[in-house]
Amino acid sequence: MEPFTIHTMTIQDYDEVKDLWMSIKGFAIRSIDDSREGVKRFLKRNPTTSVVARCDGKVVGAILCGHDGRRGCLYHVCVREGYRRRGIGKAMVTQCMRTLQAEEISNVSLIAFTTNDVGNAFWKEIGWKKRPDFNYYNFILNEANIIRFNQ
Repeated sequence: MEPFTIHTMTIQDYDEVKDLWMSIKGFAIRSIDDSREGVKRFLKRNPTTSVVARCDGKVVGAILCGHDGRRGCLYHVCVREGYRRRGIGKAMVTQCMRTLQAEEISNVSLIAFTTNDVGNAFWKEIGWKKRPDFNYYNFILNEANIIRFNQ
């Protein structure tokens, strides 16, 4: 395998990133937020913070990363199954964190499904802490934004 490279995600990466998302068992995408238009809107608001990893001529990892001016957030952190445990995930997270820090963001959060054993082990391994001191609440504003889990 070739070495991997990481670059800032653009909408031109969308088709390959979506193919990556669809290849991961248990991965959840939303019908509106994760559509081409939804990702385009996200990248327009956060033009420098999301990343894509490439290796062997294809997208093998991606992170949607953004902030609201106060707190950063990582979404859809993933690495293609055959490319895991090579430092790609950690390198992408590090790149996102450096970019957020350059934009004066000092706190970053993420959500990992409790059933995502691989993801939860990754976050623990690279030093992230699970917060036991608060509850996460959600309110659906658009019922058409359907969540679909890959089987």
